[in-house]
Amino acid sequence: MNVMSFNIRCDKSSDQQNSWQYRKDFAAQMILFYDVDILGTQEVFKNQLEDLLERLPGYNFFGVGRTDAKDKGEHSAIFYKREKFDVEKSGNFWLSQEPEKIGSKGWDAACERMVTWAIFTEIKSGKKFVLFNTHFDHIGEVARKESAILLRKRMTEIAGTLPIIATGDLNLPPNSEAVETLLKDDFLLDAKKAANFVYGPSWSFHDFGRIPIEYRQLIDYILVDKSVRVNKYACISETLNTTFLSDHNPVFAQIEFVS
Repeated sequence: MNVMSFNIRCDKSSDQQNSWQYRKDFAAQMILFYDVDILGTQEVFKNQLEDLLERLPGYNFFGVGRTDAKDKGEHSAIFYKREKFDVEKSGNFWLSQEPEKIGSKGWDAACERMVTWAIFTEIKSGKKFVLFNTHFDHIGEVARKESAILLRKRMTEIAGTLPIIATGDLNLPPNSEAVETLLKDDFLLDAKKAANFVYGPSWSFHDFGRIPIEYRQLIDYILVDKSVRVNKYACISETLNTTFLSDHNPVFAQIEFVS
């Protein structure tokens, strides 16, 4: 199974040559080239979701806007191959003290933040698993720590004994407290560290190439539990001439279930 996490960067004309109108075909072609089965996206507006769906034959997506649980604001939508998976159940919750409150903003966060999740069945094998996709706040230190605690708690409640895969932009490097909360006691494993083969740079956020390489950080993740083997991992740093896929690199993992 090929899994990807991709902060696509919201549609802003101020991005000039890297604005969505110039990136959308490139982004879709990249997803198709890597034959992605399940894709967790972040920072996506409704028009961008529609653009991708139009360019990704064989895929469906689900997810809601973080502002109104409908179409308003950024989505943490999940794309998947509809002939390969059935969605048994799906949902959303907000990263706040009131997770069920639509549009709630938690702790010291600058923005509303949320999680979109689903219980999938792989049609061919009948194997069930749960995928969680999220985007932590970029400002609130307390919010990021508390978001990790809440996410881990909800993962346990929702997944039960089912395998877990998590995708997301956590806005923190691997040695941060929030990331360690998700990894503690091997609750989840960082796909990069667990992979048999690793490809690409050590960083994922580059701000359309404006951040000097020595200051770039890995803040985008694929996390898995111990029932998942990671065969390959890649941080994909590609450009189309001078146009970037996004201000983040997508991260990719080829995985299989071992139990």
